[in-house]
Amino acid sequence: MCGFTGYHYLDSRTETGNHHICKMLAVQKHRGPDDSGVVGINTKNKTFETINFDADAQFQNENNLILGFNRLSILDLSPMGHQPMISPDEKVILIMNGEIYNAFDFKAELEQKGHTFKSTSDTEIVLHLYLEYGMEKMIRMLNGMFALAIYDLNLDTLFLARDRFGIKPLYILKEQGRIAFASEMKSFKALPDFKFEADFTNLDEFLLFRNVVNNTLFKNISNCIPGTYLTVKNGSIDTHVFYDINHEGQQTIAKKEAKGILENALKKSVASQMISDVKLGCQLSGGVDSSLVSYYAAKALDHGNLETISITFKDPRFSEEKYIDIVAKELSLQSHKYQMEADYYFEVLEKAIWHFEQPLNHPNTIGIYLLSQQAKKHVTVLLSGEGADESLAGYSRFIRAKQNPYFRKTFWSALRKNLKNAGEFLSYYSNANERMIMETAFGSIATAKALKPDFKLNNALKDRVNTFQNLKGDTNLKQRKYELLTYLPDLLMRQDKMSMAHSIENRVPFLDNEMVTTSLNIPDELLVAKHIDTDEAKVLLKDICAEKFGESFAYREKMGFGIPLRAFMASEIFQQKWNNQIQPGIQKRAVFEVDALSNWVKNISTATADQLDAIWLMVGFELWAQQYLD
Repeated sequence: MCGFTGYHYLDSRTETGNHHICKMLAVQKHRGPDDSGVVGINTKNKTFETINFDADAQFQNENNLILGFNRLSILDLSPMGHQPMISPDEKVILIMNGEIYNAFDFKAELEQKGHTFKSTSDTEIVLHLYLEYGMEKMIRMLNGMFALAIYDLNLDTLFLARDRFGIKPLYILKEQGRIAFASEMKSFKALPDFKFEADFTNLDEFLLFRNVVNNTLFKNISNCIPGTYLTVKNGSIDTHVFYDINHEGQQTIAKKEAKGILENALKKSVASQMISDVKLGCQLSGGVDSSLVSYYAAKALDHGNLETISITFKDPRFSEEKYIDIVAKELSLQSHKYQMEADYYFEVLEKAIWHFEQPLNHPNTIGIYLLSQQAKKHVTVLLSGEGADESLAGYSRFIRAKQNPYFRKTFWSALRKNLKNAGEFLSYYSNANERMIMETAFGSIATAKALKPDFKLNNALKDRVNTFQNLKGDTNLKQRKYELLTYLPDLLMRQDKMSMAHSIENRVPFLDNEMVTTSLNIPDELLVAKHIDTDEAKVLLKDICAEKFGESFAYREKMGFGIPLRAFMASEIFQQKWNNQIQPGIQKRAVFEVDALSNWVKNISTATADQLDAIWLMVGFELWAQQYLD
């Protein structure tokens, strides 16, 4: 796990200076504090040179493609794992952020074909896979989390690729005559003639869903679409798809075999992701997903050697400490628990936004920030349960999708919220696809219009509707694919940015290639079903969990990683921050209306859940804008 950045002039510009790339690397040094490397390439002359990470150093030649890398040493801690990594024939240069869990499966085969290795890193194996098979075949062979850049001098082509599910970030800046790329957007600020500018084209989508899928609120910057790679050649930038989620779910697993197959897939995935030359632990919330990951990780180590990191709250309504303790006792874990307080929450809020680079849309992001900060005292690698709810139908909305939409309490409560916008509400609610898409929304039409009177529901939904309509499978399978494509990427960026802020690598066993394939081959009726006369989601995984920790553990009400927002916003520290910094900023910026917001904050004890969410979103938006746009 590391970070990289670079830029490629597509016009006649060249550089001999090293200071831009050094500044770009310095701003994301937290991603790789162990080592840094720089390579300059002249694509016309087909030459390259490496120089020290030193702002005063100079390239000997004029170069138009500059690559920089920050390393967090996980596999092969020696200098042999240094990046950028150069092929033995000096014709290919690679930088990669992430881990490839099946890399060593290919090493013997490559050695038989005549390849020799100087390190024990997965990056070097990826380089040799490229040399042997080329980009198209190599990228399909990789099982792991990654963002990478390869420049091939023979082909005069720059390749930029991101893993299947978007676990690792790869931001692309496209400008006239230049393309730049980075693990973190803040690196772009060090580029000559660059300034962050707002792009509010998708603001309606942002208001409802808290994010714009694989896009940003900055002009000319997007996150590379998961499962794709770009080629940059002769000034042309083209996108190629190497993974299509529609190929999943075509081989339904038989009911009697499903539990055993799913459990074996998870056990294998966790085992494969425990490769590390540094200390490894688990992010344990006490929920089904992280508890199962911790279970298999503990079984793979000597008894009592697994360390877990957890966040708790004083308010028992938000704390799963009881369940964390059950898992820790059952598995003889070295359990580290840290309680989060309101003072800490607002003390680090702006730091977390700086790391996240977008409005901090999920309140529990601060919890992951604290967890990662504390984890650094104990481990360098953490396994988490991210991805299970999307691939195995774990949210309550998967249950609602099987119910009559008009004969449930949520319909009437949603209608009451949107009485002033009943036409728009009924329009989407009567459309099965749009209704399912709106299940992943955090805001309502009413709160969106209170913040932005010209809000248009169709603008917010159009891209997501297109995504949903292109998916294949039955209703439940399409819904799971949709969640993986649109809901999960934002959660993965939250995990990546908050963990890497503290130089922690976060791994996600539920998103192993084979694990996702297995999950999407499990039929709907094994995931959303009755359990003791109650509709339940993620049933098959809960059954596996019940065998380890008991029925009452596995089948309790889902809590998630909740945050006591109302109590935090009622605190004096928040109220002062709102009055002195946030409200004046929103008013001055004039992007959103502030009157309704101010009223909600003033009456925080009676604010609805929608209004609390809207306050949070606006706090995150304004503090982000102050850092990146002002």
